[in-house]
Amino acid sequence: MYKFNSSFRRTLLAQLDIEVITPTLQQEDIDSNIKQLKEQRTSAVTQFPNSCEIVTNKSVTKTLSEQQLEYLLSKFLKYGVLIASFVVLMGGILYLIHHRDEPAGYHFFQAEPSEFRSPLGVVTAALSGSDRGIIQLGLLLLIAIPIVRVLISLLTFLLQREFIYVIITLLVLSSLIYSLVGAYY
Repeated sequence: MYKFNSSFRRTLLAQLDIEVITPTLQQEDIDSNIKQLKEQRTSAVTQFPNSCEIVTNKSVTKTLSEQQLEYLLSKFLKYGVLIASFVVLMGGILYLIHHRDEPAGYHFFQAEPSEFRSPLGVVTAALSGSDRGIIQLGLLLLIAIPIVRVLISLLTFLLQREFIYVIITLLVLSSLIYSLVGAYY
């Protein structure tokens, strides 16, 4: 078969001379590089064949109205959920205070009373002081928050004349309304 040549190993090891080079780098002013990059960012345009050009390094920033809309919607969602949660909590506390000694009757199914089957009935029951009505009102508020958010977005897109977003928002709004109305009727 094959013979192993031990002299090959020695010659291979003897021929390996390793030289280590340590380059020294000159220290440059870091701030000057940053200034150069900022200057290049404003004037960078890439040319392509067939007279196409792409502007590169264009910073994507939001306009003031977009920032205000995001701020408004974030605050609305945050405080809306907190208020709805507080209403449900208060209704739950009132329910426990009034019904703490009653045993739970799970032997027979009891449907939701007719007063809680419509939003107007829920509001009427909550204003009359019904603890279950207050809980239902908190849940109704929690459901209404995303719908109002979509309405605000729709109005904003109409004012900005962004008709593609208006169509998409109308589709989302119609889906939300259909799911609510379809469950009622």
